[in-house]
Amino acid sequence: MRPDKDAATTESTPMTAQFIPVDPFDLVVFGGTGDLAMRRLLPGLYHRDADDQVPAGCRIIGAARKDLDRGAYAGRVKAALECFIGPASLDGKVLERFLGRLDYHRIDATRDEGWRALAEQLAETPERVRVFYLATDPSLFGPICRRLAEMNLNSAATRVVLEKPIGHDLASAEAINDAVGQVFFEDRIYRIDHYLGKETVQNLITLRFANSLFEPLWNSGAVDHVQITVAEDIGVGDRGDYYDKAGALRDMVQNHILQLLCLVAMEPPAFLDADAVRDEKLKVLRALKPITEADVKAATVRGQYQAGAVGGRPAPGYLEELSADASDTETFVALKAEVENWRWAGVPFYLRTGKRMATRASDIIIQFRAVPHSIFGEATGQIVANRLVLRLQPDEGVRLFLMTKDPGPGGLRLRNVPLNLSYAETFTLRYPDAYERLLMDVVRGNATLFMRRDEVAAAWRWIDPILSGWQARQQPVRPYTAGSWGPADAVALIARDERSWFEDAL
Repeated sequence: MRPDKDAATTESTPMTAQFIPVDPFDLVVFGGTGDLAMRRLLPGLYHRDADDQVPAGCRIIGAARKDLDRGAYAGRVKAALECFIGPASLDGKVLERFLGRLDYHRIDATRDEGWRALAEQLAETPERVRVFYLATDPSLFGPICRRLAEMNLNSAATRVVLEKPIGHDLASAEAINDAVGQVFFEDRIYRIDHYLGKETVQNLITLRFANSLFEPLWNSGAVDHVQITVAEDIGVGDRGDYYDKAGALRDMVQNHILQLLCLVAMEPPAFLDADAVRDEKLKVLRALKPITEADVKAATVRGQYQAGAVGGRPAPGYLEELSADASDTETFVALKAEVENWRWAGVPFYLRTGKRMATRASDIIIQFRAVPHSIFGEATGQIVANRLVLRLQPDEGVRLFLMTKDPGPGGLRLRNVPLNLSYAETFTLRYPDAYERLLMDVVRGNATLFMRRDEVAAAWRWIDPILSGWQARQQPVRPYTAGSWGPADAVALIARDERSWFEDAL
């Protein structure tokens, strides 16, 4: 029988992305002149417009304290698109259409001016979905929401998006959530973590629950340990004032890395519903073994980068970038976490994140156990335990490392090789980045990839004792050279368990 020609063509043809338009909406970005809006949000919305996902008539309104009119704001946005997308990648017709959607209101959250004009403009289209994106300091989340209520802008079709960080500890996070919750019901609040919008993160759910191959092995019986690394090659840059008050544990672990851990460790939800998924993530957070004051020395490492070189270029130290003589803020953290439940008992989760590291890379690595006995002789080569690697950035993809025979005559030789799924090679069209996808999910009312209030609280309940333990024990920040993989203590943390970090995962 001859092979099916159409089937063969389908299998060999790279897949393309499909984009489904959303309902008409008005989106207001508070902090509309800030770095997040110009670097991420507005370029992301341009791309959604270019892919015909944004219906005609939708409006995008910037709101900030700067004294600008609509034309001046559109000029700023155009310059931002040219900078962050590139003039050669912009389509003239799409750009004109997108800039035509823009408007601007000068608004200070602490003053009365500007709010009435915004309310009157939005009243022109009361039937539309309204999205208020709060790309501001978290201290303004409550005041902005109160103003929206005063202007009767908190209708059933309204969603509010809260950008991280939500507080600096449990108490401050609860205060912010209380203030926002006085105006909006929980199902209208979207706490965004852009890591959850990445293709590979979402693919983790599909990989686990749509393939019978993995789920039976996704437990302590087959998994030796898990590593989650979020490494950045940049320093703090112009975020120094914020970062020195936060540090790596608050800035990255409390939200991004713990959310990744939850997706790896959670039980299968009954169905792919927002609350069903978040219920399972919450169970993981509540099952995390506390790291107390007595544990912080053995289970955690703090580090701070010093001058070095990244990618062959000189890189200043943290104190130089901060223009300070001293700082106790960590720019690197490594942790050994444990999930105390039946599925994961005895399986360590090694977490690390840092700035000015050797390269920019975010990986989730599932290290499986070695085969119990080798039937091959020493001459064939060493058997390496299987490893599943999910790379979130920069080159999104999935690799499963397997043992196979090295081809050729001359006897049996073994080799450890990867089965590779590269998003860039498999999907021919540009696919949306995290912010693009999450913004469209907000418009649709799909909260699956957003944090619920009890998730935020549970994460802080695990983080707070680490912070207080560091303070009580005066645990120092260990120096590491910019362009390295962190302080030597991080190597010792995992080496004590006779394991090592994977620094060439893909």
